[in-house]
Amino acid sequence: MPHDNQKELFPVVDASGRVVGSATRGECHGGSMLLHPVVHLHVFNSRGELYLQRRPLWKDIQPGRWDTAVGGHVDYGETIDEALRREVREELGIADFQPEQVAVYEFRSERERELVHVFRTVYDGEVHPSAELDGGRFWSPREILDNLGRGVFTPNFEGEVSRILK
Repeated sequence: MPHDNQKELFPVVDASGRVVGSATRGECHGGSMLLHPVVHLHVFNSRGELYLQRRPLWKDIQPGRWDTAVGGHVDYGETIDEALRREVREELGIADFQPEQVAVYEFRSERERELVHVFRTVYDGEVHPSAELDGGRFWSPREILDNLGRGVFTPNFEGEVSRILK
């Protein structure tokens, strides 16, 4: 079974996103509360439906829950745009898209702190979820709203949904 690489190196940032150091995935997710940047892309089709991915059961955070179409960590030495494009290519097989920045905010859980860079795009091409995901599909806004608070989605997605469902 696959698993997350606990030795993977992430940048540690201040509240403005300036890199102030580095730490491993294991350190960042192990309760250190080191602030590290991540990218999220919300993929809408032209009908206004939102693509969500299902997190595999082997993930160390929120296994089996539905989540943002693309979510990933920024690697040490990588820009936000480079990380966004890499993650979208790796997770959904999409190379040609126009991201629109929606927000930057701090997400805090009992295990970690992330500086989340949120983007959205409209895309009607083929989506090819990688083996890193447990599939995905488009959801109508009504279907999403009807399932909020029921343990179907990640807390991260539930906290972000109001920012992206316009």
